[in-house]
Amino acid sequence: MTSRLKKAIENREFLITAEVTPPKGGDPSRMLSVASILEKRVHAVNVTDGSRAVLRMSSLAASFLLLQKGIEPICQFTGRDRNVIALQGDLMGAHALGIRNILALTGDPVKAGDHPMARAVFEVESVRLLKLIDKLNQGLDCQGQVLPDGPLDLLKGAAVDPQSKSWSGLKSRFNRKVEAGAQFFQSQLITDFDRLEKFMNEIAIGNNRPILAGIFLLKSAKNAHFINRNVPGVEIPEEIIKRLEQSDNPLEEGINIAAEQVKLAKDICQGVHMMAVKKEELIPDILDRAQIKSLV
Repeated sequence: MTSRLKKAIENREFLITAEVTPPKGGDPSRMLSVASILEKRVHAVNVTDGSRAVLRMSSLAASFLLLQKGIEPICQFTGRDRNVIALQGDLMGAHALGIRNILALTGDPVKAGDHPMARAVFEVESVRLLKLIDKLNQGLDCQGQVLPDGPLDLLKGAAVDPQSKSWSGLKSRFNRKVEAGAQFFQSQLITDFDRLEKFMNEIAIGNNRPILAGIFLLKSAKNAHFINRNVPGVEIPEEIIKRLEQSDNPLEEGINIAAEQVKLAKDICQGVHMMAVKKEELIPDILDRAQIKSLV
């Protein structure tokens, strides 16, 4: 089975992904509802794996539920919560269930979430997790032993932060992820598009790995201030905050800002990763305003 996302990468299409959050409980109806709205507008839907270390349904189970509805998932895996035995077992399970796209992440610190007393694992971080997946795709476990029941076939993605304050650190980590087998990259929330362009021209150039710029729907000035206070490495510019403050309809203005950013990204990189927490149903409107056509 070849994923829709993999075909789009091979065909050098402008890639569009969007993020959904698994339920905090046993009812996935809202997640499935918003994902169905996105189905014709994105190549795949990201399913978070305990983002911000907050308890939610497993990304593996949620991804399979999406797949059953005909919606292609990108299943996020973090090294925070599982050792290499559990990670390999779940990756084998993902493959058997038909899930083909994996985003390999280190994971947010446990103390940042709603279970600060939980014990973190972190046996592998994102680079080692990418290497682990690469071995499984070769038919080997992380110790180099042959998998008697065959190799996996997983598309490996990774995260990147073009706005990192350490340019040398950014370059080193990006190159390590490329060497570890990352086949596409999704960025953190982007506000500095000059910095993104510099990253594309000085670091990502020549690597032949699509970069998807993270586009975040700001719902209000209060929302922007919250992000500035609580999301490391992100700084919403004052001019954007003023636009939200001065608007009679901040959410509408936020949609316009996100659409403008999609247009900027289209001239700089190979795709966008859309994030609209609790307002995912507005992503098609953002894409329409950015003149991004439906995929079907």
